[in-house]
Amino acid sequence: MKAMGLQQDGKTGVPVWHKSENRKGEKSMLSESIKKLVQYGVESGITPECERIYATNLLLDAFGESEYTEPETEYAKINLEETLNELLDEAVKRGIIEDSIVYRDLFDTKLMNCLMPRPAQVQREFWDAYKEDPEKATDYFYKLSQDSNYIRRYRVKKDQKWTVDSEYGKIDITINLSKPEKDPKAIAAAKLVKSSSYPKCLLCPENEGYAGRVNHPARENHRIIPITVNDSPWGFQYSPYVYYNEHCIVFNSQHTPMKIERNTFIKLFDFVKLFPHYFLGSNADLPIVGGSILSHDHFQGGHYTFAMAKAEIEKHVTIPGYEDVEAGIVKWPLSVLRIRSKDETRLIDLATHVLAGWRGYTDEAAFIFAETDGEPHNTITPIARKVGDTFELDLTLRNNITTEEHPLGVYHPHACYHHIKKENIGLIEVMGLAVLPARLKEELELLEEYILSGRDIASNEKIEKHAAWVAEFLPKYEKLDKDNIQEVLRREVGNVFVHVLEDAGVYKCTPEGRDAFMRFINTL
Repeated sequence: MKAMGLQQDGKTGVPVWHKSENRKGEKSMLSESIKKLVQYGVESGITPECERIYATNLLLDAFGESEYTEPETEYAKINLEETLNELLDEAVKRGIIEDSIVYRDLFDTKLMNCLMPRPAQVQREFWDAYKEDPEKATDYFYKLSQDSNYIRRYRVKKDQKWTVDSEYGKIDITINLSKPEKDPKAIAAAKLVKSSSYPKCLLCPENEGYAGRVNHPARENHRIIPITVNDSPWGFQYSPYVYYNEHCIVFNSQHTPMKIERNTFIKLFDFVKLFPHYFLGSNADLPIVGGSILSHDHFQGGHYTFAMAKAEIEKHVTIPGYEDVEAGIVKWPLSVLRIRSKDETRLIDLATHVLAGWRGYTDEAAFIFAETDGEPHNTITPIARKVGDTFELDLTLRNNITTEEHPLGVYHPHACYHHIKKENIGLIEVMGLAVLPARLKEELELLEEYILSGRDIASNEKIEKHAAWVAEFLPKYEKLDKDNIQEVLRREVGNVFVHVLEDAGVYKCTPEGRDAFMRFINTL
């Protein structure tokens, strides 16, 4: 028995492996997984062939291993998720990390960085490609951001996406499932972590290469492209949660608050001139109608055409002093003034003029108040793009006033729609993409069951909030079965989102609303 590395357990008499033999088995498995991960790095192009040994040694060090025997098996077409899970399971087994999604994410990011090029290499490759074509540069960088697992492809794939026809065009709907929820262990651990002001927020350049902690994601595999915007240093990166194609973030290198002003429009067009195949937009700069991170000046853009961009001008207008600039009200649920010119400086001047006019504008009859009790309410969500040789700027008028009836905002999703969407309507939603909470996946599946079996929706606390909505739309459908129930629910979710966007419009798409919109335009 001993010669085979086995001995009998004293209590049970069952043969067990010697620890030394077990260790050999572990080492062999670890070596195989390391070899596979390095092969993935080479196959994907993030690790040069000449760095195989270097990357292998970095990975061994991450596991506290000083020895390595090259496995004889040759590997190809590596499944990254599977290979990382093998390595993470091994790290758990060795007591290097706890078996929790947060700790696993922190560690697999560390492992991926062992394969990664340094920032200077990424920047050099990017700008070399840019000399040939800006699109070639972003293609390289976007692929790198995915291959590095900074954008976790296998999680993003889980997001549910569909489109819904509306009178405003095809609206995009997504249920966001790619953001992992923290488990109780990690939440408890986060409470014990000393608060840190480094990095100041998730958008600061100091995130590049940061190892992370239980209350801050690891960013060791994260790379940033430095760019110049409005004669100041900014960064260009992708969102790890890519809500749409090539969803990028452009951020100030300084941790400075967001503010919509003349410089905002200059920055938008500076970027669009650098990358004419991308749009770029900004969240508004006031709570309720603004984005989630107002503390750091940033924009979001990407290589995607939203329904809003496809929406046509329904009424052309002329603004005195800017007769050379094409302008008009867009057929869209939010209140959008689109301005177009081949000269972006004219758009910057006109946008500044519109912003100043809107900031100070009050129309009591339309329930628009510039301020109440000293609190400002009017701002703009701007989106810039280039169409052929013409620059376009969409100025979405926003107002964040609250009332007793609408404590979360008059121009915010109304309470009757909170069962689907309660969160703020930020830039992405303004453009026609609903980012809906993960809870809806399970809730819609339950609704399918309950509707088809005729059970009382109100009897289940998880879905009772949907009961009135379902009762309202069910009579529209003569036949509901397992073949069409999902399609019906998705269509109705889309209809709710359109209503939500209409709620966010300061001027409604009605004759009265359009008259009120024109009253403002006539003040310009």
